[in-house]
Amino acid sequence: MRGLMLLPAFLAVLLTQAPLTTTAERSGWTRTGRYAEVETLCRDFPKAFPGKVRCETFGTTPEGRPMLALVASADGTLTPAANAKKNRPVVLFQGGIHSGEIDGKDAGFWLLRDVLAGKALPGVLGQVTAVFVPVFNIDGHERFGPNNRPNQVGPEEMGWRVTAQNLNLNRDYVKADAPETVALLTFLHAWNPLFYLDLHVTDGAKFEHDVSLTMEPLYGGPEPMRALGLKLRDALVTGLEAQGHLPVTFYPSFIQDDDPATGFTAGIAPPRFSQTYWAVNHRFGMLVETHSWKPYAHRVKTTRNVLEGALQYVAANGAALQAAAKAADAAAEAGQVRQVTLAWDHTQKSRTIEFRGYAYTHETSPVFNQRVVKYDDTKPQVWKVPFYDEVVPKLTVTLPTGGYLVPAAHAAWVEPKLRAHGLRFQRLDKTVPAAEVEAFRATEVKFQPQSYEGRQGLAAQGAWKREKQALPAGSLYVPVAQPGVEVVAHLLEPAGPDSLITWGFFNNHFERKEYIEEYVLEPFARELLAKDPAVKAAWEERLKDAAFAQDARARLKFFQERHPSYDTRLNLYPVFRLDAPPAGLRPLKSR
Repeated sequence: MRGLMLLPAFLAVLLTQAPLTTTAERSGWTRTGRYAEVETLCRDFPKAFPGKVRCETFGTTPEGRPMLALVASADGTLTPAANAKKNRPVVLFQGGIHSGEIDGKDAGFWLLRDVLAGKALPGVLGQVTAVFVPVFNIDGHERFGPNNRPNQVGPEEMGWRVTAQNLNLNRDYVKADAPETVALLTFLHAWNPLFYLDLHVTDGAKFEHDVSLTMEPLYGGPEPMRALGLKLRDALVTGLEAQGHLPVTFYPSFIQDDDPATGFTAGIAPPRFSQTYWAVNHRFGMLVETHSWKPYAHRVKTTRNVLEGALQYVAANGAALQAAAKAADAAAEAGQVRQVTLAWDHTQKSRTIEFRGYAYTHETSPVFNQRVVKYDDTKPQVWKVPFYDEVVPKLTVTLPTGGYLVPAAHAAWVEPKLRAHGLRFQRLDKTVPAAEVEAFRATEVKFQPQSYEGRQGLAAQGAWKREKQALPAGSLYVPVAQPGVEVVAHLLEPAGPDSLITWGFFNNHFERKEYIEEYVLEPFARELLAKDPAVKAAWEERLKDAAFAQDARARLKFFQERHPSYDTRLNLYPVFRLDAPPAGLRPLKSR
């Protein structure tokens, strides 16, 4: 009851008795509820607003908890099929992907109750279907404690950043390792929201700004969608400023963590992150980050205000946003997307911006024996810092004219990922003995020295080259002529930062598995040098390199690669590119 003492006594009593209120409201925004409260509210909302809201279970967590969402519409358009029939734009907002950052859960329940009761945004649910996922990382949410976010002001206790399997869901959108991610992706593609908002709380420095909005498409994506994304974001910023907020339009992380003077960068994150993932699906995605050093009540109200602005904007402008998204889909379906940018970077061109921070100093810590920044939040200060906001493609690939072929040996685990991403594919009914393909053979392979998200990454240098390969029955053909073409490229192009090969799913193919003893190889080497002038010339050329000449393993490898027993599939990426669909395909499939 300590939090209730912050409210007038009569109001505290009313809130305690009021239906559909959260622990956060009843405590005066000092606490947040456990997941049992989400389950109760999800059941109670449809009872309070029959025909206007539905509680949907879209998955189960590894620890057995239901993954829940509330769907709200003024006229009962509460299923994906019914919504698609009405061509109604969908706004989907989710909280608790990092469950210590739980503002979105309490803001979403608060707003949705008031909208359904007619106290806020009158008429908006007649123009937009709202889909609310209160908590994405549910098992992490229940790892509850008072010390989970030491650099955050409230609530008193909260959940944990990662899942029970210790996976960070906001690094998992492409590789889809977590069962929660697979469930959420399937849910996303079923509802196909026009606008997807992922609700967070930022870490980092102390400053006055209370929320950041990171939007895509804006710097990248189809040009018509970029222009509309900019209008959408700017409308939200204007609305927030009118309500007294201090929004910024980039993620407020300094180039050098402890030095505000180094400034900020703009950019496009890889699609392992929510907002970019949804943007490469030709829809609008936004990362919303309230500021951790603002009190919980302020942060929840800020999040609510963002969601109000999003629903209002899509209600008023949904037709134009939908038209741009459908045009991008149609171009991809027609095979008009020939190139995809897989990575972006900023240039060294900057402009000076004014950023509202606090006075700060740098001191050398006798404990850490390094420089530490210290902020004085009693002294607001305007920082004039560089902002590097010219974003350019860093890696662009040209796509095959047909599609990609995943051999049968990998079909069993790749197929569920394709389905979760809503991608179309076909299965080969019969083997093609010698198909003309493009194959990628790595000329240089580097395994990452440390795992990341439980996977040992791999960087493979090489090129696609034409050759003949057998395509076994049961292999999967993934055409590029489909709306999800950019996701296809991010998954299967080996150079991409979020490709399956980069995440280490194919590491076995870049490990040597067969060997030949030196006593067998040595006479072969002598014989080869004696009878093959080309090999002898290459050998003598290599010996001019002192490092090679002194490296016994390198000398052995020279001849191992020329022995008939050498593994011709070593360093061969087990995904091929095709100019056209192979013979013997079953009909196209998707989710």
